[in-house]
Amino acid sequence: MNQDLGKFPSEWQFKTVDEIKSNCKHAIAMGPFGSNIKTENYVSSGVPVIRGTNLNYYKYPDGMFVFVSEQKANELKASLCVPDDLIFTHRGTLGQVGLIPSNKYAKYLVSQSGMKLSVNKEIINPLFAFYFFKSELGQNQLLQYESQVGVPAISNPLTSLKKIILPIPSLAEQRAIATVLSNLDDKIDLLRRQNATLEAMAEALFKQWFVLDAKEEWEETTIEEAITFYDKRRIPLSQIERDKRKSGILYPYYGAAQIMDYINEYIFDGDYLLIAEDGTVRTDEGYPIIQRTSGKFWVNNHTHIIQAKKPYTNDFIYIYLLKKNIDKIVTGAVQPKISQGNLKKLDFYRYPSSLISQYTHRTKPFFERIRSNQTQIRTLEKLRDTLLPKLMSGEVRVSLD
Repeated sequence: MNQDLGKFPSEWQFKTVDEIKSNCKHAIAMGPFGSNIKTENYVSSGVPVIRGTNLNYYKYPDGMFVFVSEQKANELKASLCVPDDLIFTHRGTLGQVGLIPSNKYAKYLVSQSGMKLSVNKEIINPLFAFYFFKSELGQNQLLQYESQVGVPAISNPLTSLKKIILPIPSLAEQRAIATVLSNLDDKIDLLRRQNATLEAMAEALFKQWFVLDAKEEWEETTIEEAITFYDKRRIPLSQIERDKRKSGILYPYYGAAQIMDYINEYIFDGDYLLIAEDGTVRTDEGYPIIQRTSGKFWVNNHTHIIQAKKPYTNDFIYIYLLKKNIDKIVTGAVQPKISQGNLKKLDFYRYPSSLISQYTHRTKPFFERIRSNQTQIRTLEKLRDTLLPKLMSGEVRVSLD
């Protein structure tokens, strides 16, 4: 069996998901059928529902949750999950994996597009299992039964999940591997939380100076006056083309919402803002998907690439857009899109240059720290992503002393 998956240490075992599932009832289960949970079932608090958007985070489900009542959740108890359970999507954005944290909610409900797995902790460490499914080997097996017709979906989701084969080192080695990877994720999470705090400080200052203390004499205009587009320089690369660019120093390859890959060439060098053009273009709250970049990178054609015009700065435009509702410039019900033309029409004010200069001076230390943290985050992510397949295959072993 291990010959099918690659080379592994001889003492490691191999088991299917069906063999490592918990002995409890509903250890593997789908989310409820669509008719069993509707919009009118959502309430302001109660049991959180994990949707695809809550799995856009690397490890734990997060973001804006919707809730159902305890009574409704208990009616759907087969789809409830608790700390240390794993969550997968079987429809929509495939390949998403999440681990239920132990320090937030006592239980969650999987949405209609998800499925859950409770593992037998006498066989497998839940955190090790999570990292396995994040690895290339785990992702390939998750996606091997992807349907090629209509909306992306996994054929026979539960049956397909049960067939997946995992390499199983000793529990001690599983814990050691998971600890190495989790420590890196903890450092990444800490840096992200620091950046969120710094952004909140810059945003609070912006709100006070440019919103609450806004002057009637400030002229209304559009954001086109404050930014320059560089969309014509974007070049999309297929996976095959990216795979040919993997030797030497690697640079980020950006997509609409995140870094999609790393390649050894770049087409931009400097500080830019990326605003998602199609696909996932807005948050649940109606704000744009924005990425900050610095240094050398490549970008595909699913995100606008802009820089601020003087006297504005990229930091100023970033904070302006961060909580700017963009619903009126999004088109396409099936495939949401923000065209360059519509983005240019976004409302804006002709702010006083002196006030912009003061704001830039006051927030400069915040953004310098944010950029430094982002550099550290990318370094840690690359280290984690390099170690992940090597640890999961036993190519790199962790000392158990």
